[in-house]
Amino acid sequence: MHASGYEPWSAERAAQIIADHQHMAGAAMPILHAIQEAFGFVPDTVVPMIAETLNLSRAEVHGVVTFYHDFRREPPGRHVIKLCAAEACQSVGARALTAYAEDKLGLEMGETSPDGRVTLEPIYCLGLCACAPAGMVNGRLVGRLDTDAIDEIAAEASR
Repeated sequence: MHASGYEPWSAERAAQIIADHQHMAGAAMPILHAIQEAFGFVPDTVVPMIAETLNLSRAEVHGVVTFYHDFRREPPGRHVIKLCAAEACQSVGARALTAYAEDKLGLEMGETSPDGRVTLEPIYCLGLCACAPAGMVNGRLVGRLDTDAIDEIAAEASR
């Protein structure tokens, strides 16, 4: 396991994940989720493996990976910060908060710091609308975000 909690990429392990899920109805999505859960991202090299196994074109599998915001095509940072970009959060200042976080972290949405420490990503509705603006830090839900909370999250991510 890497420090991030993900396994190192392995074609053999990917093949095992594909084999474990290939008989499910609509297997492409469960396979892609399992691949990302294992490795932290969906490498381009797995697309033809999935396509061949499921008798799909590479374009079909690639289309699924690129359509859904949750699939990463590059390894994430050790800390993943997701800020909600849905309407309820926007209505209470999420855009300004996102701009503050981008400035504080020196990243734009969708980027990972060059040192691999932190990834900043948008997420679309965590179901915490009553606690907006909301986010997720390393898989932990966080509500009622403000600039002080972003400062604390940035400090946590710098460790």
